Amino acid sequence: MAKTHETILEINLKSLEHNFNYLRSKISGNTKIMGVVKAFAYGSDSVKIAQKLQDLGIDFFAVAYTHEGISLRKGGISKPILVLHPQSANFEEIIQHCLTPSIYSKYVLKHFIASAEAHKQKHYPIHLKLNTGLNRLGFDPDEVNYILTQLNDTKSVKIEGIFSHLAASEDPGEKDFTIQQIETYKKVSQKISEGLHYKPTQHLCNTSGIINYPEAHFDMVRTGIGLYGFGNSAEEDKKLIPVASLKTIISQIHHIKKGESVGYNRKFKAEKDSKTATLPLGHADGINRIYGAQKTNVLINGKLAPIIGNVCMDMLMIDISGIDCKEGDEVILFGKEKSAEEFANNAGTISYELITSISQRVKRKIIES
Repeated sequence: MAKTHETILEINLKSLEHNFNYLRSKISGNTKIMGVVKAFAYGSDSVKIAQKLQDLGIDFFAVAYTHEGISLRKGGISKPILVLHPQSANFEEIIQHCLTPSIYSKYVLKHFIASAEAHKQKHYPIHLKLNTGLNRLGFDPDEVNYILTQLNDTKSVKIEGIFSHLAASEDPGEKDFTIQQIETYKKVSQKISEGLHYKPTQHLCNTSGIINYPEAHFDMVRTGIGLYGFGNSAEEDKKLIPVASLKTIISQIHHIKKGESVGYNRKFKAEKDSKTATLPLGHADGINRIYGAQKTNVLINGKLAPIIGNVCMDMLMIDISGIDCKEGDEVILFGKEKSAEEFANNAGTISYELITSISQRVKRKIIES
């Protein structure tokens, strides 16, 4: 692949296809897949990613907020789209664009029913979110009777799906808690189905749930981070391919004498004569200050170079002492050759935070193969 001459985020759709097919191999032929494409498809390009997944035959999409779903509709996405965290101010737009709201509280249920009735809807599809232990969003188990009472009083909406979210499905040390979540979900969703006299689609598993809890795949599974090349364990990461690669170039090389400093607040002081390079990206591009102070590395011509000093808004500096390189050479922050998980972990954070932080000012380049 040609070397880059600027800061760029490459998005490889062939890698996406590989990950999708791998995850699909983990489920039965009757189980549907919901692709999570919120936050610009985990920092990449939500429309391009969704278009590719739709071509691959995915069944459903999920976004966090209404405007993300609208962007997909404008991008030609016709598959159902679940809005995971809808706000009452957006209910009219949800109906207008045929988006499916997650209904997670008494307040949201009451107000969405009112909106659906005002727009003369009949059996508008909604998904109920249950709180089974994550304690973030969702109806508590003791609110089932309220849900059924509200639904029996209207024909404007219909429960198409019932779901919850596992809190620690990637952690073997929390297996008992995860099993407890699964059992709670089964018990509550069954009670709702019995009260409705029909069985909505059930979905519970995230990427780690798909891999670790096949007994909980139910009618549909949801995958976000797995599509983008991360399996929440070193073993699974080897079976997936990172979709996004962040690359830049060396803008300038400096020769620093012992005792001289580099960057704001003189956070790096050379303990010996050194050679440093300045790169054209910084915390405004999503490479935050936590990655400075030699906490993590970039890759240049097959060699690792630590990020030094404070990361600036538009630039960061690296120590290239002992590395054969020149101005204009390509630098890889993360991608196939260098894991975003490692880059993030070295600085005390996670790949999710790193890849979703990449600024929209960074140019995206779509790679088809």
